[in-house]
Amino acid sequence: MTEIRTVAVIGAGVMGAGIAAQIANAGIPVKLLDIVPQGAQTRSSIAEGAIEKMLKADPAPFMHSRNARLITAGNIEDDLEGLADCDWIIEAVIERLDIKQDLYRKLDKVRKAGSIVSSNTSTIPIKTLTGDMPEKFAGDFLVTHFFNPPRYMRLLEIVTGDRTRQDAAETIRAFADVKLGKSVVDCNDTPGFIANRIGTYWLQCAVIDAIDNGISIEEADAVIGRPMGIPNTGVFGLIDMVGLDLMPHILSGLGNALPKTDAFHAIYREPELIKKMIADGYTGRKGKGGFYRLNTEGGGRIKEAIDLATGEYKTAKRPKLKSVAAGNKKGLRAMVEYSDRTGQYGWRGISRTLAYAASLVPEIGDDVAAIDEAMRLGYNWRFGPFELIDKLGAGWFAKRLRADGITVPPLLQAAEKASFYRTLKGQRQYLGLNGAYRDLKRPAGVEMLADIKLRSQPVEKNGSASLWDIGDGILCLEFHTKMNALGPGVLAMIRKAIAVIPGRYKGLVIYNESTNFSVGANIALLWILSLLRLSPLVRLVVSKGQETYKQLKYAPFPVVGAPSGMALGGGCEILLHCDAVQAHAETYTGLVEVGVGIIPGWGGCKELLTRWWVDPTRPKGPMPVVTKVFETISMAKVAKSATEARDYLFLRPDDGITMNRYRLLADAKARALALSDGYTPPEPVVISLPGPSARVGLEMAVDGFRKRGLATPHDVTVSGALAIVLSGGDTDIKDTVTEDDLLALERRELTRLTRFPETIARARHMLKTGRPLRN
Repeated sequence: MTEIRTVAVIGAGVMGAGIAAQIANAGIPVKLLDIVPQGAQTRSSIAEGAIEKMLKADPAPFMHSRNARLITAGNIEDDLEGLADCDWIIEAVIERLDIKQDLYRKLDKVRKAGSIVSSNTSTIPIKTLTGDMPEKFAGDFLVTHFFNPPRYMRLLEIVTGDRTRQDAAETIRAFADVKLGKSVVDCNDTPGFIANRIGTYWLQCAVIDAIDNGISIEEADAVIGRPMGIPNTGVFGLIDMVGLDLMPHILSGLGNALPKTDAFHAIYREPELIKKMIADGYTGRKGKGGFYRLNTEGGGRIKEAIDLATGEYKTAKRPKLKSVAAGNKKGLRAMVEYSDRTGQYGWRGISRTLAYAASLVPEIGDDVAAIDEAMRLGYNWRFGPFELIDKLGAGWFAKRLRADGITVPPLLQAAEKASFYRTLKGQRQYLGLNGAYRDLKRPAGVEMLADIKLRSQPVEKNGSASLWDIGDGILCLEFHTKMNALGPGVLAMIRKAIAVIPGRYKGLVIYNESTNFSVGANIALLWILSLLRLSPLVRLVVSKGQETYKQLKYAPFPVVGAPSGMALGGGCEILLHCDAVQAHAETYTGLVEVGVGIIPGWGGCKELLTRWWVDPTRPKGPMPVVTKVFETISMAKVAKSATEARDYLFLRPDDGITMNRYRLLADAKARALALSDGYTPPEPVVISLPGPSARVGLEMAVDGFRKRGLATPHDVTVSGALAIVLSGGDTDIKDTVTEDDLLALERRELTRLTRFPETIARARHMLKTGRPLRN
């Protein structure tokens, strides 16, 4: 199997540049080439400009700005011969067959033998792309369809041709999985492949139906949202993100490629309103707005929504729909059974989409589990189309389709007396095309807690957390509160793990498969105790958290944190107390407590301070350490990737990073096992701190921000409490400060802050909106 050491991407547009950035994120050198612009002074200006633009983009294509150094900009006139050392060459140029094939002929003259070439096309069949190309080129060629933005979208669709070498495809599958963090789905060589074929049909159904039946965009996005397991953007918000101007190209591409008998043609049209919006520059978030826009006239920020009937904008409203309420309470079927106009809108959209998806098997692929995976990861659906049919009930769904005069696809007929998925003896299975169930198999090296939970019972469990035996002597601590907020139940389960593991198990992994590892401590509990002026109970909760985290840190077994998504506040603090962290690349972590008017109180200040103190690269003396930690916590800095977390020492240099989310548990378990051999707990750290003089300096800096209008009086109070903790209280530079000293300061200052009305107000705002209060 070819080893991928160097990659080239040709085409420095949004997709090509994004693909290059993700390859650089994997630590692989990549060459980014584009054409030479007519009359350009800098011949590689397009590729160079793309890199510069990505460095300024938000969300960032790079997991760390230094990754941009791994990209070498060039052009196809001067630098094509430099691709001779590349193991994989990705074509991401305009969707024109003549341009692509001309490029392939040039590449075939300079590439090394056995190098792999792929196209990021989403519309042109592979048999057409390689039509008259030499046999060896066709053998090394495949389609690799990335989704935008390539860093964040985990789906990669692969299409191989009749002449594609099997080992070439396997090389790309393995590299994309492990190095790029992609879930690879094999597709048949059909227009739109899997995700865009179904997804485009779904979007078009929703838009046309809303226009034809007088459904507002706010109503449509409410219906096609939480009840269906669709992101909060709904349909119209999603199109705004993608760009309205891209939709005509996608629609026409499918319209031209699909036979007239395909159901797509029944809904294929471009409404006049959308044509006018594009012409007027209303192309979505990248333009002046789209279906939604932000009106900033008069210095305000008012979200507006377009009226699909008149084309006029009006203040956007959050509709309260009985159909949606029924769906949120009782499930999707309750919503689509609702007889009002929005419930029936939901039924028409979901019934057409799911029936269409079922009718496409085996044309687009013969594996319903892979098709579900493509829709989950390509369009961020919580459930794939066949999982949604199971939620509705396959029999009920088929019966209702017949009642509406809709043809029931053969695949659905095979499932209507059962389901598309089932669990047998702890093994999840899916329905095959022959009517028999197949085991749902994971790629080698992938372990999922969801699978373990199907075949076993928890070692311990309460309403907030569980302990699972994941094999080889390792336990897994799983949080399962709302947003994985940490409270007394989670702390109790940590203490239970500390009691259970010694003598019976080798170590502990802290991991879950929710969207976010943990958003932090339970703010609701803090708010209630503060509101009731129960300072002794606040102090007790803080003390319990401190004691539990300290016991975890010094437990007689290794503890490995395995975060993904947000790990904020108390979630970050628990990672700081672990022996090691094996983080998913898309981990966003930080100590953000100042946003609710408090400071980290479960050892976060202490751990970050001591971590910087023992860092061999730190400047000499205590003041640089205190200043660095004060800046990080007082500004609530959040690392926007696991790589970036190392800059703040939320992760240590030797902590691991896993690119593929599905491989995180196995990697964390392997780390715990490696640490368990001859494990000894860490030694307590004693440091020196500068005391009151440093505190005064920090407070003066914050007061300067207040005078410039960048900090509120309560910000000054919170920063003052933080300065007291980080400077060591009343100590001076000659004294030694222990971890217990720092914990006592954290406890005292946090408890004091909860007495302020401003803290209570900030906590209430956070609970209500999910966002910090901006003064």
